[in-house]
Amino acid sequence: MMYPLLQRLFPSGASPAQAQRIVILRPCCIGDVVMATAALTALREGFPSAHISFAAGAWSARAIAGHPALDDVLDTGADMPTRRPGSFWRLVGRLRAGRFDLAVSLVRSPMMSLAIWMAGIPLRAGLDSGGRGFGYNLRVAVDASMPAHEAEWYLRVAGTAIGRRVHALANLPLDETALAAVRARLRASGVGNSFIVAHPGGGSNPGAQLTTKQYPPAQMAELLNMLVNEAAADLILLGSPDDTPLTAAVAAHLQAPARQWTGALSFAEIGALAAAARLYIGNDSGITHLAAASGANTIMLMSVTDPRRYAPWTANSLALHKPESPASAAREILAWLPS
Repeated sequence: MMYPLLQRLFPSGASPAQAQRIVILRPCCIGDVVMATAALTALREGFPSAHISFAAGAWSARAIAGHPALDDVLDTGADMPTRRPGSFWRLVGRLRAGRFDLAVSLVRSPMMSLAIWMAGIPLRAGLDSGGRGFGYNLRVAVDASMPAHEAEWYLRVAGTAIGRRVHALANLPLDETALAAVRARLRASGVGNSFIVAHPGGGSNPGAQLTTKQYPPAQMAELLNMLVNEAAADLILLGSPDDTPLTAAVAAHLQAPARQWTGALSFAEIGALAAAARLYIGNDSGITHLAAASGANTIMLMSVTDPRRYAPWTANSLALHKPESPASAAREILAWLPS
């Protein structure tokens, strides 16, 4: 195999050092970027005076803009930047221009490994899956047979760069301006103090389309009917502008009218709304990860992915994997929901 051979040709075994300019690389997608805030937090604690940049795609970067552990965002474009020669060389140039002394790569791509090496960054920590991390000199071997959470792998890379084991949860501190805007919208819409937020979409990002992650609209509505009735709560439906037909399909099966705020909120406002809600419920999507990291009581409905690897990396979330029925899901959610 080529990768193990390259691994022997590229030196490894560097020692962690006190870095002054750090770049974290996780270009896609929103959920991955949100989970990477755990590693970002650990790196900030390990390097309190360093300048830390986060290299992410234009779409997903909006989810972490303004994070207090971050100094700036390096825009890698709309797609994975290592897929095409032109974007690959642009990435190499931008990394070289950043004069970083430590790169923390949370990507399994061999081309990302090569790009970071070609950028001349002295310390290069990253995931090494089957030898694909040949360009890193601080390698974290990925054992595909281990069902470790993605955020845990990210933390292992951060810990290797810092020189000790680290732990943190995914986190997106609330934006006060966004919170004020959400409170004003709630008042104007007549929403009561107890409300549930649901996002029936998901599975769609630039460079990644997996709409099979979406819970069927009729079943989502049945689940929401039970939760809203039991909690005596108002209901708000969220989605991107492209989700309008989907939210309308859910609304058609609801017993009580719901506010439909499709395409109305920024990422920061979605986080603030979710945190203020009695409950946030969504599919296996980046927005559900965002809600959980913002502090919301979060339910993630999962189907095609493994919750041991991709459930929200927070203390206030519950992942339901292939629930037997909306009724069984409702019972489990109501038993879990904090009082």
